Amino acid sequence: MLTSARQLRETVEDRFWMPEAQFYALALDGASRRCAVRTSNAGHLLYSGLPSQVRGQAVARALLKPDFMSDWGLRTVAIGEARFNPLSYHNGSVWPHDTAICSAGIQHYAQPETAARALARLFEASFHFGKRVPELFCGFARVPGEGPVGYPVACVPQAWAAASAFLLLKTTLGLQLDAYAREVRVIDPRLPAGIDQLSLRNIDVAGTKVGVEFQRKGDQVTCTANRSGSASVPAKVAEIMTAPRSVR
Repeated sequence: MLTSARQLRETVEDRFWMPEAQFYALALDGASRRCAVRTSNAGHLLYSGLPSQVRGQAVARALLKPDFMSDWGLRTVAIGEARFNPLSYHNGSVWPHDTAICSAGIQHYAQPETAARALARLFEASFHFGKRVPELFCGFARVPGEGPVGYPVACVPQAWAAASAFLLLKTTLGLQLDAYAREVRVIDPRLPAGIDQLSLRNIDVAGTKVGVEFQRKGDQVTCTANRSGSASVPAKVAEIMTAPRSVR
């Protein structure tokens, strides 16, 4: 398994990396030439952890620039690319689930506040759609006093779009669940702007219910844990490993 993963990484790095753009190509054409268009698909590579640290950081920086980031979410295609169209279904619109996956990947390589900011943007956007998260919306720049432009035939709500809020929250809180090791880990926790206390209850980890309390104290976020369930479950089920850092 490790050998296959290593070979896959080497193949992607060799065949898809565009040195001149410091970015990954979208695909290979019939002649195995790189399709040199910058899309948010590269953010999914960050989420998988495939790129090297140097290349991953380069992609993360690119995805955070205004040609990708609309201040409502991440465009599927960057402004200036040949196929870019903010009204298109896939070529420049914003998909909440895509933004969530990419934000989690970006945060892994750089910019620890990425997920918290994306969560705040998604929360604001939802208010313009009846407090529901749409499948997608148009990739126009944010205009003060105005909401995002809806995509005319988008599903509102949609399951994977609604689920994006949970991935963003999990990433923001630094929450990691390991059922095999029977552990809950919290690493470098953060809270979204405007929220000073947050409680998670009844997290099921290998049959034991775990609760985690997060609280902002000055410029740091701390957490405490409690558990309930069978006394035969090892205490490390509720183990919390924290490394609180400054939250801006």
